[in-house]
Amino acid sequence: MGQGGLLGLACWLLLPLLLLLGGGSGGPGSRGPPPPPPPPRGGREEEQGPVAEGGPWGRTGYEAVKKHLGAAGALSKQYWQYLACRVWQEGCGEEEEEEEESGPSPGWSLPVVGQDYLEILSAWYCSFGKCCKTGDCRIVNNITGLEADLNGQLHGQHLAKEVVIRAVQRFLQNPRPEKALVLSFHGWSGTGKNFVARMVASHLYRDGLKSECVRVFISLFHFPHHKYVDSYKAQLKKQISETVQLCKQSLFIFDEAEKLHFSLLDAIKPFMAHYDNEGQVDYRRSIFLFLSNLGGNTINEVALDFWRAGRAREEISMEFLEQRLRLELQEPEENGYARSHLLEENLIDFFVPFLPLEYHHVKLCARDAFLARGLPYTEAALDEVARMMVFVPTEEKLFSAQGCKSVSQRINYFLP
Repeated sequence: MGQGGLLGLACWLLLPLLLLLGGGSGGPGSRGPPPPPPPPRGGREEEQGPVAEGGPWGRTGYEAVKKHLGAAGALSKQYWQYLACRVWQEGCGEEEEEEEESGPSPGWSLPVVGQDYLEILSAWYCSFGKCCKTGDCRIVNNITGLEADLNGQLHGQHLAKEVVIRAVQRFLQNPRPEKALVLSFHGWSGTGKNFVARMVASHLYRDGLKSECVRVFISLFHFPHHKYVDSYKAQLKKQISETVQLCKQSLFIFDEAEKLHFSLLDAIKPFMAHYDNEGQVDYRRSIFLFLSNLGGNTINEVALDFWRAGRAREEISMEFLEQRLRLELQEPEENGYARSHLLEENLIDFFVPFLPLEYHHVKLCARDAFLARGLPYTEAALDEVARMMVFVPTEEKLFSAQGCKSVSQRINYFLP
């Protein structure tokens, strides 16, 4: 269908809604005069009936309706041009030049349809997935914003920043990925795992964690009893399948992943494996995030060894730490990672280490907490918040045992 055909179709689709919203220049926000009052009852028109000259369906009424429809059709066409200009941002300059030469179209201005109606119609058009770069208005994929926020708000995690940004960006840029992206976050509580997961959701999806494209599972909340694991497996597989059918690029977050029963991990293994089933639901554009405290001790030992050797934590490389992390994940038989097939089949693309936080990192978290609540702060206040935290090991007192968790609650002590 050519551009003219699409324009005509759009006009006819928009016409009934415009008529319902107020009919051309008489809609809300219109600057035109109000419609004339109805004729008094019992007059000549009522006596002659609807087919008379002046009746609602007589010649005069017919001409009025015809004129009204013509005006509404012209309005629809002009609105469509305005909407297309907003959506594609093409031909806008030409429209403005024509308007300068011939003068503004009579009765056409934004108040004619009203901002509310503009947003309603824009949302209607967007529902067809043609106004968004991603093809789906629920998905924004703002990698630039993600990188900026990670750099500004995630403290002490140079490895996590680098791996998450690089992995997500390259995955989204790949037009035909071989499999879903699977990232496994590891580290002590309070080091930023949940924070990064929320940030990924908020920058990839318009509605963040509330998006229908995002599902969050908390092990002890959603799967508390091992005796019901078969039921959990069926429910989990069903929810993943339905979410991907609803939203091709879906995000699944598993918090407290170390507490997941190994058979649950194996149950969702096909969704993360290499795709080779034509004609079935395609899971290759899905993203899986596993958040776990497993490996925290190994990560902390590496960070402590670097500190004792007088080396900066930024010198810790991903290659060196990932090898140690993999070994720890394979050792304990009681964790689901070791007993499932995720590791031996290499279904996890990146193990993302979150390093323990030091005193100055906690101060930065306190500063962010003050700013988030619009409260003034001083260096003395930040120091006092940091000193309220517990630091380990006993001798060095180098790392915050809680990371930055509970920092935002502790600033309540400084409120008047």
